[in-house]
Amino acid sequence: MPSPVRSLLFGVPMLREPLPSFDPSAAPAEPFPLFLDWLTAALRSGVSEPHAMALATVDRDGLPDLRIVALRDATADGWLFATDADSPKSRQLTDRPQAALGFHWREQGRQIRLRGPVLRADAGTAAEDFRSRLPGSRAAILVGRQSEPLADRTLLDAAYAEALDRVTADPDLTTPAHALFLLRPVSAEFWQGSPGRGHTRLRYTATDAGWTREQLWP
Repeated sequence: MPSPVRSLLFGVPMLREPLPSFDPSAAPAEPFPLFLDWLTAALRSGVSEPHAMALATVDRDGLPDLRIVALRDATADGWLFATDADSPKSRQLTDRPQAALGFHWREQGRQIRLRGPVLRADAGTAAEDFRSRLPGSRAAILVGRQSEPLADRTLLDAAYAEALDRVTADPDLTTPAHALFLLRPVSAEFWQGSPGRGHTRLRYTATDAGWTREQLWP
């Protein structure tokens, strides 16, 4: 007898919408220009929250962890994301400064995977990123205590209201609790889905001489 989950999922269609094409032979020599092209196309076509990405880390016991975070910026030097300096992911990245990022743009049948070492940005860069955020986001960062047990929701509401008052009163306020990290990929993979399952995969690999490209079996 099939499980309830299997019964619910059986026959649910995947990749049923018209999808963009992707010719790996015409891809640029490095991954960032292709990422920028795909991100631009995602924004123009109305992809929901294209800056949302999965961040995978490993704790000191070797247990993997995963969560969705927001891309703050990206350049040829790396992909930037932020977190509370005392959060579990910040501690994991301090202990094991390597991570993986994953983008899934369902509306276009596209995925992007990045893996590599992670560096923490300097305090000035983190402060600049903090000030660039909306007041509500800055207030949430000031509240802190990310992932700690919460005994009473009213405690959070009160702390958030107090933090929002501080941000409103002092727009230049910053905090060392805001940490910014840069992932410098050693590999980057671009995946274009196809309704017929003949998916297209292109992987970039960093070498001492630059980037190499190779197409992969789906």
